[in-house]
Amino acid sequence: MNAGAPGAATGGGAQLPFQLRQVVARFPVTLYTSKECAPCNSGRNLLNARGIPYTEKLVDTPEDGEALRRLSGEAALPFLTIGGQQIKGYSDTEWSQFLDAAGYPKTSALPGNYRRPAPTPLVAAKPAPTAPVPGAPAPSATPTAQPTPVPVAPPANNPAGIRF
Repeated sequence: MNAGAPGAATGGGAQLPFQLRQVVARFPVTLYTSKECAPCNSGRNLLNARGIPYTEKLVDTPEDGEALRRLSGEAALPFLTIGGQQIKGYSDTEWSQFLDAAGYPKTSALPGNYRRPAPTPLVAAKPAPTAPVPGAPAPSATPTAQPTPVPVAPPANNPAGIRF
């Protein structure tokens, strides 16, 4: 077994059944949601009821919204990807048809100890700029002078003249 394969093991340490691992590797499912989205909850409930291993990406910031627009062409949620297939909006019939076509089981085949990964932001948060420390010298606008490198002559027994 290849533990490095997508879906081979989960954050909770549960090993997915072989057939489900194969489908997850070929057609990974990603659900894009926001916190106050009723259709997103319906989509999440459908995936959970069918036992579909999926990654959830939260769209909460303007940067997330812009990334979603670049990905899907609009800012509507929920947005589901199954492999390369993109599905905009929630329709239990449409989602089920695509999941069936990808080969996902109609009923859960997840092991009892399976734990879904926690939702993560669509765009990774940038570190906040650090505030200047009081009493520390302000950074200068001009670059500081760097010491001039001292040329090093290659040793006499180095005919290629290689410098280290």
